[in-house]
Amino acid sequence: MKTHQFIYPTPAALAAAFAIHFQKWVLKKKGIYTVALSGGSTPKLLFRYLAENFRDSIPWENVHFFWGDERCVPPDDAESNFKMTHETLLQHIDIPPENIHRIWGEAEPILEAERYAAEILEVVPIKNAWPAFDLVMLGMGEDGHTASIFPHQMELLDSTKICAVAAHPVSGQQRITLTGKAIKNADNVTFLITGSSKQRVLKEIREKTGHWENYPAAHILAGKDLFWFLDVFAFA
Repeated sequence: MKTHQFIYPTPAALAAAFAIHFQKWVLKKKGIYTVALSGGSTPKLLFRYLAENFRDSIPWENVHFFWGDERCVPPDDAESNFKMTHETLLQHIDIPPENIHRIWGEAEPILEAERYAAEILEVVPIKNAWPAFDLVMLGMGEDGHTASIFPHQMELLDSTKICAVAAHPVSGQQRITLTGKAIKNADNVTFLITGSSKQRVLKEIREKTGHWENYPAAHILAGKDLFWFLDVFAFA
């Protein structure tokens, strides 16, 4: 496993740089390219940048979009990761509808976790007895959570299920999330982290100090490559 770290002056610069990496990875791959997307403000910048600058220079027909997690809300809800991605990227590019694999946030959570796992298995190649995404994009919360694996549910890192139901530690809102093993089996795991509010936790993870072992993001290791795309405000 190789770790690559890139630091940029602004979130916008980070998004622009990552878009170039993404284009290269898709063009390099023969056949379909499977991606599990993240929600959040930084991916929102990235999706807009891709729509504006790479609409015609990425073979979108080869890309299959999944989501690393989703809130249990309808797809037209303001909190939906799918809604954000659709508005900023999907509706602006020429991608076949069958390449978009959204989590049904409006469905019964336990049943949806099972259904979504089955859909992943239908499309994503299997390696080491687990689905192996070409790319899993991740963010990190101020509490060190990633996807929807929160510190109070560390067991999801080692779950034998591909998808599970998680709960936000404060609101109790239910979410569907990829589990740790499904994330770690990807060929490429990329963290996109911006903002000074992430600085303390990120520093503890990088230096393995403080409470770093209590942060789910600290336990993600990729099958081949782990990328950290950071802005200067997150990097301590």
